[in-house]
Amino acid sequence: MRLLMLGGTEFVGRAITDAALDRGWDVTVFHRGRHEPPDGVTALHGDRTARDGLAPLADGKWDAVVDTWSAEPSVVRDAARFLKGRVERYVYISSRSVYAYPAGAGLDETADVVEGSKDDGQVPYAESKRGGELAAIDAFGDRALLVRAGLILGPYENLGRLPWWLTRVARAGRVLAPGPRDLPLQYIDVRDLAAWTLGAIERGLSGPYNLVSRPGHTTMGELLAACARTTGSDAEFVWTSPEPILKAGIEPWTQLPIWLPPGEEHETLHQGDVTKALATGLRCRPIGETVEDTWNWMRSVGGQAPRRPDRPDVGLAPETEAAFLDGGGH
Repeated sequence: MRLLMLGGTEFVGRAITDAALDRGWDVTVFHRGRHEPPDGVTALHGDRTARDGLAPLADGKWDAVVDTWSAEPSVVRDAARFLKGRVERYVYISSRSVYAYPAGAGLDETADVVEGSKDDGQVPYAESKRGGELAAIDAFGDRALLVRAGLILGPYENLGRLPWWLTRVARAGRVLAPGPRDLPLQYIDVRDLAAWTLGAIERGLSGPYNLVSRPGHTTMGELLAACARTTGSDAEFVWTSPEPILKAGIEPWTQLPIWLPPGEEHETLHQGDVTKALATGLRCRPIGETVEDTWNWMRSVGGQAPRRPDRPDVGLAPETEAAFLDGGGH
């Protein structure tokens, strides 16, 4: 198989590139040259947002292209149009954020989605991803595969969510642990996303797929226990119900990454229906493996995971956590 990866040097793109190389695929990586791609690829440099930025791709032909773009949908539109006729299948890594909020528990691929346009410039994230989907469909029709990923974790994560928890737990001491302890979490290891996506290309799948683990694949308690076990930490987890955390103004998801209290947001993010993906071969590794491999990767890069400059910082400041715990807020 001949794969064109738009990006391919960070997180999702890197995982897909690595997995394709492991399968013996012929991989071309088109990127701006800011990061080194994996050994074994054909690397082409260009900025797809610039005038004539796609020119290095003018002559190639591929069985599939994978696009992870998450900003202006018009950029996806231009790439899809440029590659039409020279690529068999267009794979767009989308997001479950495209569903109209609140979606509620159990939403599947038939749920209502937000408005979007392939011609949009800068728009909010959900509308960007929906516009990207429409751009892929416009150019490739039933040869477009829409991978609606949920929360993505694993090695190479450049958003800081699991790396923050690992770093915090490794520091030990009293750790604010947002409850309930058995709160179910739904996520996808980036390598499982990559494996399913490549398998879907081989099988010629098309249309939208929710790509995330089963609801309750792990819990908040199991996640933090895995962080402690992996880092060898003797951290004291102070399990705290959502109400005092929210009353103190501590923000779920951002200040306490991954965590959302029970309610509409949690149902939307952590209670999605993945029957369709499971029926087409999705397999999800246990949380302990994701945590351990992420920690090992972090240590291999000096302990400080790289961060995307276009995304806000996540994590709770030490002084905010200490003030909350010392004040008996839990």
